[in-house]
Amino acid sequence: MTDAIYHTWLWEKLGHHTIENLKKHGFAAHFLATAEEAAEFITELVKDYGSFGFGGSATTRALNLPAILKQQGKTVYDHWDPRPEESDLTLRLKQGRCDCFISSANAISATGEIVNVDGAGNRINAMTFGCPNVIIAAGMNKVAIDLDGALRRIREVAGPMRAKSLNMNTPCAETGICTDCNSPQRICRITSILHRKPMMTEITVVLINQNLGF
Repeated sequence: MTDAIYHTWLWEKLGHHTIENLKKHGFAAHFLATAEEAAEFITELVKDYGSFGFGGSATTRALNLPAILKQQGKTVYDHWDPRPEESDLTLRLKQGRCDCFISSANAISATGEIVNVDGAGNRINAMTFGCPNVIIAAGMNKVAIDLDGALRRIREVAGPMRAKSLNMNTPCAETGICTDCNSPQRICRITSILHRKPMMTEITVVLINQNLGF
């Protein structure tokens, strides 16, 4: 129990430092203790929006946000929950043109940058331009000390774990080690770094003092 207390304390200190730097870079940013608190906070934050897009995020599902918003009668575009009348491509396109896009990030630097690596690019596009409002929810396990550390985290941790979770036929899904492969199923194809808030997009980052997502 003692070790857990110190770990929580350390993440809290790092989290508040990260929040300060995100705010300096133009992002709205908040630090919450638990996934439950974060889900309540985000639900209240987006209550006036009617349509939502979701990227392929394990974190937002852990917060149960797609289900909560559907229960409230909101329009939700989620390619993990396809509609028979709409193709996967159609859903991904609509995700980028709704009132609010909700996703996580592959890594966030304590110096205030948000880093993502995509396979198709729909998440990166929706996060940077198209939706006027974006919510990024991330566990503190995704925070790295600086930008180099954030990029390294994606290569060494998030990428292999995500490829494994999706049953991709890639070297990293087999060995756990990135080889910068040319596999047809490679999911690391497009890198986006949000150094500052995009000019025409409002972005809110919600850091959660728990281990969530990949």
